Amino acid sequence: MATTYAYKVRDKQGALVEGTLDAESEALVANRLREMGYALISIDAQADSALKKDIKIPGFGGKVKLKDISIFSRQFATMINSGLSLLRALHILSDQTENAALQQVIHAVAADIESGDSLSDAIAKHPKVFDRLYVAMVRAGESGGVLDSVLMQLAETIEKQVELRAKIKSAMTYPIAVLMLVIMILSGMLIFVVPMFEAMYSELGGTLPLPTRLLLQASNLVTSYLIFIIIGAGIGMFVFKKWIATDSGRANFDKMQLKAPVFGGLVHKTAITRFARTMESLLRAGVPILEALEITQETVGNHVMEIAVADIQHRVKQGESMAAPMSDHAIFPTMVTQMLAVGEETGAVDTMLDRVAAFYEAEVEATVNALTSLLEPLLIVVLGGTVGGMVIALYMPMFNIVNLIE
Repeated sequence: MATTYAYKVRDKQGALVEGTLDAESEALVANRLREMGYALISIDAQADSALKKDIKIPGFGGKVKLKDISIFSRQFATMINSGLSLLRALHILSDQTENAALQQVIHAVAADIESGDSLSDAIAKHPKVFDRLYVAMVRAGESGGVLDSVLMQLAETIEKQVELRAKIKSAMTYPIAVLMLVIMILSGMLIFVVPMFEAMYSELGGTLPLPTRLLLQASNLVTSYLIFIIIGAGIGMFVFKKWIATDSGRANFDKMQLKAPVFGGLVHKTAITRFARTMESLLRAGVPILEALEITQETVGNHVMEIAVADIQHRVKQGESMAAPMSDHAIFPTMVTQMLAVGEETGAVDTMLDRVAAFYEAEVEATVNALTSLLEPLLIVVLGGTVGGMVIALYMPMFNIVNLIE
């Protein structure tokens, strides 16, 4: 079992570099670091190595984005197709990669290949950067002698994932921003503006209109218990994050997302897109169908879909087609089931899945555009109505100021 070792080294310029590396022994870590061109200072085994399965680079902002992986895959494919060896291509990519975390991973992958590992085995040691989908497709590309084609296909698949995420994010950003603005305006008025009017009205005496009284009571509640409200909100967010981290919590939350009145359709179409695109990519690369279903189950991102894919895999293992068990799960629309059935009959499952993915990618884009068109005016009305309602409630006594003075 691999152990995680914390190391301190100096690079060729003499700068201190610290990080962690997984290996079977301290000697292997030392050899790998020397091969990467570092001068060793210290290497220490970490007790919690089982929890750390990838390279950590403190001080370098060690996150590798999907876009970085996409660019790496496309450039790697181009170099291999041009006749460069794996190692030479990796060294070039390492030198020109701007992301420090990815650069370290590429260094480690190159060192593993020099030690005798295959490319798929080398990248499999970095699951936080290269997921099972990536590793399985690379392994299939190595077996079939079409690594450059598979890497280019991976780049295209990842680019579509990035584009899909960007579309969903664009649909969510505006309403969240407006909601936060409403909360900030409400809080500011209740904490700072309303108490000023309350002091003025208390001097005038008389009976205030009901909307004004309710607004003043809300202001008193917020100002009196502000610290408890903030603490309660923090506890609520913490409990929610812990809840969705559990299997039952995530299952229930994913079901609620699918049934959400406005965004449920978008969540559903996104899940179908991920399923179809992942399966299409794996099958086109030559990954066996059972392994493809297993990997898709892990990467599809929705618990309801995961259960459905697990059932499909189980029944395919027993000799059934994919379309038959798929029709038993409501999350798969009839069109998807029928197209897959035709694909199985004609031996073109990957082609049909590609068409399904393309159709639902277009559906996601149309849904995002429709939601944006619907939500923008609606949220403006909500924002204006909220602020306007508070202003009217504050100034209602002014309309009857003479009666209040009397």
